[in-house]
Amino acid sequence: MRARSEWSPLREVMIHRPSIEIEYAMLAPRPFLFERVFSVKKAIEEHIRLEEILRENGIKVYRLEEEIIKKADYDANFRELLLNYVRSIVHFYGRIEDIRRAENEFAENIRQIDSKTLLDYLILEPSIDLKNDYENSGNYPTVYSNIPLANLYFMRDQQAVADSGVIIGNMKREQRKSESDITSFVLLNVFGETDAFKMPQNAHFEGGDFMPAGDFAFIGTGSRTDYNGAFQALSSGKIDCDEVLVVENPKYEFSQEDNMVNMHLDTYFNLAGDGIAVTSTYLAKRAKARVYGKKSRSRYEKLSETNLYEYLKEKGFNFIDLTVPEQLAYSSNFLTISDRKIISVNVESVIKRLISQRAFDKSTEEVIKTELSKIGEKIFPNRKEIKDFGIDFIDAELIELTGGYGGAHCMTATLNRN
Repeated sequence: MRARSEWSPLREVMIHRPSIEIEYAMLAPRPFLFERVFSVKKAIEEHIRLEEILRENGIKVYRLEEEIIKKADYDANFRELLLNYVRSIVHFYGRIEDIRRAENEFAENIRQIDSKTLLDYLILEPSIDLKNDYENSGNYPTVYSNIPLANLYFMRDQQAVADSGVIIGNMKREQRKSESDITSFVLLNVFGETDAFKMPQNAHFEGGDFMPAGDFAFIGTGSRTDYNGAFQALSSGKIDCDEVLVVENPKYEFSQEDNMVNMHLDTYFNLAGDGIAVTSTYLAKRAKARVYGKKSRSRYEKLSETNLYEYLKEKGFNFIDLTVPEQLAYSSNFLTISDRKIISVNVESVIKRLISQRAFDKSTEEVIKTELSKIGEKIFPNRKEIKDFGIDFIDAELIELTGGYGGAHCMTATLNRN
C-alpha cells in the first residue's frame, strides 16, 4: 500500500457503508461529533452513488463490512480471530453468578452467529446488564451500546497511507477510539498488511491530517492530531519524502464556538492536482508551520518556520481561494482521483442546508451571508478558476452525509495510488 502524492492516480480505496450506527447519532448529533441531523435513508443512497462513481472511474473499491463478512465466511482461521475480537468487546453485568452463566452461554452460542451479526457487534459494542426478576426467578436484560461507531464511514481518519507504507492512527476523541482497532484488524488479517506502523497510545494521529505531495508532505496538528503524533509519523519509516510541513490547523477569529470544521488539514486544504492548492488563503496564512527535512530514513530535523500559504507559494503552487461559506461547506474535502480530476460535494446545496438547520453560531452565520451576497452563483466547484486550471469535477452531492462533518475525502481510505 503506497501513495506518493494526492494527485497520483487513485487505484484502490476502502469505504464503509453506514448502517444502524448512524441512526444513534440522529438522536444527539453533537455528542456523536456530527454537525447536524440528516436523513439516514438518503445518506445511504448517497453513499451507494459515491461507490458507483469510484467504480465508474476505474477505482477498485473495497467495502469494510463486505471484506470482513466474506473473509469470515470462507476462512476458518479468520473467523476464529473475529470471534475472539467480538468476545473481547461484548460485556455482561449483574450478579457474579449471572455474569458467568451468560458469558459461558455466549462463548458457546457465538459460533452459531452469522458473520454479519458479528460485524454489527464490533460496530455497536453492546453490553448486557442482567437485572433480577425476583417475581419470576430469573433475569431480564437491559442493553447498552458503549459508543456506536457512527463515524466509521469517515474511513480516511483511522489510518494514513504514505509513500513507504501504512500508519495506523490513534484517534483523539473517545467516540472514535475503537475505529482504528477495526481497520487495523482488517488491514492485517484481510489485506495482509503486516508491516504497518501503529501509533503509540501517548500520541494521536488521524489520517485526515496527512497529505502526500511527491517530494514533500503535510501533517496537520490541532484538536485531533497532536505534535507527538506528527513526530511519531515522521519517525515511523513510512514517510520517506524530502520534506514534511507540520502545520498548526488554524481557526477563524470570529467563530464563537469551537466548531470542528478545521479539525483536520483536509477540512480547509487539499490538492486538486500537481501545483494546484485549494484552500482558504486566509486560513492558510494563519496556519503556522514548521519545515522538517529528511536527514536519513525515519529521521527528520527542523529546518525553518513559515506558514502553509508561504510554503505552498515557495513550492510554486497556484491557489484556488475559498470563501468562508465555501470552506465551511466542505469545498476542500473533495477526493482527487487523478491529476486535475476530483469528486466534490455539492457545495451550494450544503451551504443552504447548513443555514436552514442553523448549524452555525450567529457571528459565523452573519459572515457567511455577507460573503454569499458578494459571490453570487460562483460557488465552488462552479468557479472560473476550476475551468482555467483544467480541473474536471464530478458532483457526488453528499448533502446528507456531510452532516457528519466531512466530504468525499473523509469518506474514503486510500489504499493505493500510483
